[in-house]
Amino acid sequence: MLLPNDHTRRWEILSTEYLIRRPWLTARRDKVLLPDGRINPEYYVVEYPDWVNVIAITRDGQFVMERQYRHAVAMTCYELPCGVMEEGETPLQAAQRELLEETGYTGGEWTHLLDITPNPSSMSNFTHCFLATGVAKTATPHLDATEELEVHLLSREEVLTLLKENRLIQSLMLTPLLKYFSGI
Repeated sequence: MLLPNDHTRRWEILSTEYLIRRPWLTARRDKVLLPDGRINPEYYVVEYPDWVNVIAITRDGQFVMERQYRHAVAMTCYELPCGVMEEGETPLQAAQRELLEETGYTGGEWTHLLDITPNPSSMSNFTHCFLATGVAKTATPHLDATEELEVHLLSREEVLTLLKENRLIQSLMLTPLLKYFSGI
């Protein structure tokens, strides 16, 4: 029998010390009391706001993808349109804003696919994944000052080739794509 995800084994935070608080990096050290009574004096958590990503498909079946340099791995990668949720936004509002800002595409029918976490052992955020079908280019992209990306329209077969050849390496984007293509 599968058990539900729940909070029954929640740890009690005895104290928290913030090690760094910057716009893109907040890290803390918690002292926690485990359910069995043991104390872990150093548990590290990286805090991030929630993220969104979008599988966007045009009216003629093309996937709206991006290629962007990612400094941490020193690679230019194919990715889904994605970004950070801004304060006060719902996940859907953030996903629609990111798609418009990064690609200029809007509209279509929107479906929530799933919520995933990058690393629940040490990161505090979730990624909310959406499918938008029937999108159309209605505007010019408005990139952030440090964003530099190219928008590409790829066929279903080209996206499947990227998956088969391990050329989509971002796990938070692989998960919704694999869910989409598997039909589950």
